[in-house]
Amino acid sequence: MGAHERKCSLQVWEMRQIMRNPVFDDPFFSSEAEGEACAVLDARGVLTAWSPRAERLLGYTVQDVRGWHWTDFLYTRSDGAGVMAKWGIEDNEMVGLGPIVLRHRDGRRIEVNLQVRLIVSTEGEKQWLVQAADVGYARRRELGDSLLASLFGDSPFILDVFDADLRFVAQTEVKVRAGWFSGKDFAGYTVTEVAPPGLMDWAAVEARQRQVLESGEALVQTEVRGSTLDAPDRERVWSESILPLRGRSGQVIAVAQVVADATERVRARERLVLVNDASTRIGSTLNVLHTAQELVDVAVPRFADQSYVNLLDSVYSGEEPTAGPVEPAELRLRRAAHSGMGWSEIGVAVGDVDTFASQPDSSIARSLACGKALIMSGNEVADELSAVAPERSELFSRYGVHSWMVIPMFARGGALGTAVFGRAEHADAFEDDDVLLAEELVARAAVCIDNARRYSRERATALGLQRSLLPQRLPRLAAVDTASRYLSASGYSGLGGAWFDVIPLSGARVALVVGEVVGRGLLSAVTMSRLRTAVRTLADLDLAPDELLTQLDVQVKRLRAEQGAEAVGATCVYAVYDPITHNCVLARAGHRPPILVGVGGEARLLDFPSSPRLGSGGAPFEVWEANLTEGELLVMYTGGLLREPEQGSGASPESLLAALSDLQVGTASALPTDASSEAGHELESVCDAMIQRLPQVPQHHGAAVLLARIRELPSDRHVTWDLPAVPEAVGEARAMTARKLADWGMHEESFTAELVVSELVTNAIRYGAPPIRLRLIRDQSLICEVSDGSSTSPHIRRALDTDEGGRGLFLVSQLSRIWGTRYSTRGKTIWAEQPFAD
Repeated sequence: MGAHERKCSLQVWEMRQIMRNPVFDDPFFSSEAEGEACAVLDARGVLTAWSPRAERLLGYTVQDVRGWHWTDFLYTRSDGAGVMAKWGIEDNEMVGLGPIVLRHRDGRRIEVNLQVRLIVSTEGEKQWLVQAADVGYARRRELGDSLLASLFGDSPFILDVFDADLRFVAQTEVKVRAGWFSGKDFAGYTVTEVAPPGLMDWAAVEARQRQVLESGEALVQTEVRGSTLDAPDRERVWSESILPLRGRSGQVIAVAQVVADATERVRARERLVLVNDASTRIGSTLNVLHTAQELVDVAVPRFADQSYVNLLDSVYSGEEPTAGPVEPAELRLRRAAHSGMGWSEIGVAVGDVDTFASQPDSSIARSLACGKALIMSGNEVADELSAVAPERSELFSRYGVHSWMVIPMFARGGALGTAVFGRAEHADAFEDDDVLLAEELVARAAVCIDNARRYSRERATALGLQRSLLPQRLPRLAAVDTASRYLSASGYSGLGGAWFDVIPLSGARVALVVGEVVGRGLLSAVTMSRLRTAVRTLADLDLAPDELLTQLDVQVKRLRAEQGAEAVGATCVYAVYDPITHNCVLARAGHRPPILVGVGGEARLLDFPSSPRLGSGGAPFEVWEANLTEGELLVMYTGGLLREPEQGSGASPESLLAALSDLQVGTASALPTDASSEAGHELESVCDAMIQRLPQVPQHHGAAVLLARIRELPSDRHVTWDLPAVPEAVGEARAMTARKLADWGMHEESFTAELVVSELVTNAIRYGAPPIRLRLIRDQSLICEVSDGSSTSPHIRRALDTDEGGRGLFLVSQLSRIWGTRYSTRGKTIWAEQPFAD
């Protein structure tokens, strides 16, 4: 018998001794219930002795069978000849006679394995010792012996048995292959006494053994990390189960510890968890840099100790990526994200060009050029860095980076950049399985980055379109100082239907407009543009606010009819302010009420009755009219700035009033005309501060804000005369105009102005009705206005050579920059604007 066989036999015997307890009262292990029956025959084959087990096996007592020949026990006597053929024994070795069928006392067949040995009595007579074992019991015993031998000799699992003092009793040979106890005598020692130090937390192992020994409860599949003597730098994972072994009394007398190598299974599970985590964390926003940062944050520290992402310039600028691999000479990579050790010292900030990666002969350039992953050792990368970035090479060595991997980043066939991973504290170098995992992570991130790039480009295009549809620059007027803000809608396109406008009107007046088209997207933006154009056109007709909204309501209904099933609705607030009379007339259709901030700083809603929104057939529209004081602030805004009624949080009209009151925006003193730029800056600051003080809410539909500081036109810049309806009044009007322009120092404009006044007054006297009034206004141009009590509309025409009249309005149109007619309840006003001489 070889040494290995003797050792296995010893281990099997030790295991049998431990397992002789109620837990193992099973025919596989117990010999008490069914054992070997023994009998002694003399030289003639006659029975002389009979064991109690034989009595239990065949049912005969010793008195019943004394003197029987051995063949009397056979079920079939004819089998005796075959048995005798094997019975030639000359020494004391045990000879197996094979399976034989015996007869039980009740007639049953009993199949046994029969063994015989020649013995000599004290008197020197030859005798035969016969042993019979039940075939079923023998088979079970053989199976048990085979099971124990396999567990301790051939099993791939590490199986240890420890006694009540946690000392080794038995151990499998696989332990030697694990590289822990090679060449050591471990029997009788605890784990901590013989285990090689530094490979595992052996004290924790012994503590778990003691826990099972004391509690009697098994610990199943505990994951234990460590290494082996043959690969001390490579981490491995084992699945450990510790089971209690009990004696007949039920007390735990030993523990069995089963350990299996679970490294590959655990790594596969960790990779799966990492991939699943990446699928939920990467791409949470449509932002290129944020998505790149999510990739490196997922990788560090579970997969790598440091990681960074470089993207091509074309990705940064939103251009379409280059199809296929990129030529190294065309590379220009910028840092998009980084994480892990040492990045604060490298000096490549997000947005900066990575000079090392952009070198045509760098490993990163080679990987991106060929479109394949690249694994390098830390020394190889440090040598490459030393020629381009020595400080980074030194950091490489300082942090002990020993493995380096570059993964090219492609999406939809286009190159985006590269992702780099480094390991220092991770003991294992990158392997082929790590490449597959990294490529999976990078591929997910690449699609998200490309989506973000496309979104950023298309959103920028949409926002550019949106802003091009809004006023690019508000006009500088004597009537008001204005400031505005447009907050883009959230979502894919950022397009919304909110708009604002400041429209100069005749007579130095101004129209202030804020409106919003229901919904969002391209249709809302286009509809908004059409409505804004319609408002400007209607404003040029000098319609009153309620009349303008009535006409705009008709336009919205027409748009709804044009667009079929697409519902079109809009809200609007329209105000007209006259800086000479200080009169402000305002009307709104389904829109939030404006806010008026007094000179003392108090803010209040102009909450007059509102009509339904445009397109709902809600005309006539309610009008609010009042005289405003210079320095007051009119705040007009769309509903997107505040919460919707169904929203539970965010800004409200009350919070907007509080913000304006806190800012004390109404306490600014009136500024002179030449200080309008300074007033504009003050309102810009007020606009920003007001928005910042409001609770932030998602701008689902965009929002528009318009602030207008009320100003008055000084009395020395306008004059009004009442004229009699007689022809002589024309000359008087010319003379008064000449004198007033002389007072204003406008000598060069005097001749043209006198001519325009003469024609307009003549028309009023000839075709109009009293009262007739002339007004001159010195604003950004010279404005001449002639009013009369008739509502007859004048028309310009080209007079024939034979006509004595008909040339007045034609002459006015040629001498003026712009002219027009506006109507009131008491007649009409014809006005003409004359630019100042250079």
